[in-house]
Amino acid sequence: MADLVHNLALGFGVAFTPINLMLCLIGALVGTLVGVLPGIGTIATVAMLLPITFGLPPVGALIMLAGIYYGAQYGGSTTSILVNIPGEATSVVTTLDGHQMAKQGRAGPALAIAAIGSFFAGCVATVLIAVLGAPLTKLALAFGPAEYFSLMVLGLIFAVVLAKGSVLKAIAMIAFGILLSMVGSDIETGASRMAFNIPELADGLGFATVAMGVFGFAEIIRNLDAGAAMSRDLVQQKITGLMPTKKDMLEAAPAIGRGTVLGSILGILPGGGAVIASFASYTLEKKIAKDPSRFGRGAIEGVAGPESANNAAAQTSFIPLLTLGIPPNAVMALMVGAMTIHGIVPGPQVMQKQPELVWGMIASMWIGNLMLIIINLPLVGIWVRLLRVPYRLMFPSIVIFCAIGIYSVNNAPVDVILAGAFGLVGYWLIKHDFEPAPMLLGMVLGPLMEENLRRALLISRGDWSVFLTRPLSAVLMATAAALLILAVLPSLRKKRDEVFVEEG
Repeated sequence: MADLVHNLALGFGVAFTPINLMLCLIGALVGTLVGVLPGIGTIATVAMLLPITFGLPPVGALIMLAGIYYGAQYGGSTTSILVNIPGEATSVVTTLDGHQMAKQGRAGPALAIAAIGSFFAGCVATVLIAVLGAPLTKLALAFGPAEYFSLMVLGLIFAVVLAKGSVLKAIAMIAFGILLSMVGSDIETGASRMAFNIPELADGLGFATVAMGVFGFAEIIRNLDAGAAMSRDLVQQKITGLMPTKKDMLEAAPAIGRGTVLGSILGILPGGGAVIASFASYTLEKKIAKDPSRFGRGAIEGVAGPESANNAAAQTSFIPLLTLGIPPNAVMALMVGAMTIHGIVPGPQVMQKQPELVWGMIASMWIGNLMLIIINLPLVGIWVRLLRVPYRLMFPSIVIFCAIGIYSVNNAPVDVILAGAFGLVGYWLIKHDFEPAPMLLGMVLGPLMEENLRRALLISRGDWSVFLTRPLSAVLMATAAALLILAVLPSLRKKRDEVFVEEG
């Protein structure tokens, strides 16, 4: 306990410096903006801003990127409630009851409950990160190369199980991501592989280039194709009575508690994260409600539960990243990219070697959550006005910003061309129901998996059974195999798809 207090004191000391406070505020503001504006996802934004973090100190860069991630969860609820357009995938469920409340003239309480639920869940999740960080790091230090390899296999299998749609397509995307990570030169011998004698590919594919193409550019093409300048069902009347009544609070409080617990657990699991948490929370609230028919007609629990769940999940997903160095979702994979850019090797060593980085980031989340409540409630009017900007004016500026960002990474024009090519690849994948997120995880974990696989085989002198004879590694492999079998079972697959049809 004394250690925890000491670590948090160190963290707040780091977070309360003027530059880190400013970066935290910028992250929270940008995150809210991203959440509010439909068609610009968190992944695309973090990918766009990766190059900008080069000039920032590592702690500040990570504080800002973290702020964008959890800030977007807040912002997404604003448009879901007021305009019936989910700014973020995690806010799809909030549209069901939130917009109905707005139509009944109760947009104020809906927005306030979403913000209060998000704030409470965010604070609880941050406490969890602080409490679980050190013990998990100690456990991680007991891992050898074989255990690390097995853990990454388990992480990728989780991504398969929780990706929506076909299991086979999710596995294909992971394999594609691992293949992309191998382009360039061999880790140990330095021999060129899969570079096809193209000098620009000799160093491999830049992570930011692929992420920006597959998420940033592909998202723009998809929005233009879908006609994102759709007419928006705006709630025109002034939003009054922001504060929820005592009855609202009593109805919402248990849902906020359940959503926080559910989100905190699902956020830690690789491949899960905020989207699954919000759907699962809505399903749970509907199942245990005395009168399920209220849902979809303005039930306040339908806003409180999912909003708390997606925020808790967004923040607890930092736990596997900071302790084990394994990104549980695509945004965390980009955070690994950001750490690598700054020469930080994610994993258990970070907490020991650079405690100010980890604890500064954890402390900044508390400050960020407080800032978000202050940003979101009074500024609702501004966010709604922003929605009236036609998409045709917005997308060229996003394209230019993406192109400048990628060019500035290596000052290489070829990177911009590659990102454009990956934009087309990403658009084709989305069109054919392939989820790009598992590919990104495969690309991030590919080099780490290869390195640990080779190390494990070197130590065991080429004996493949090392992954099954070491107890911890065997347990992880067995869990991965069991999960994959369950995912392939048709009965479970049907249920899995139903979770995502819960929107109706």
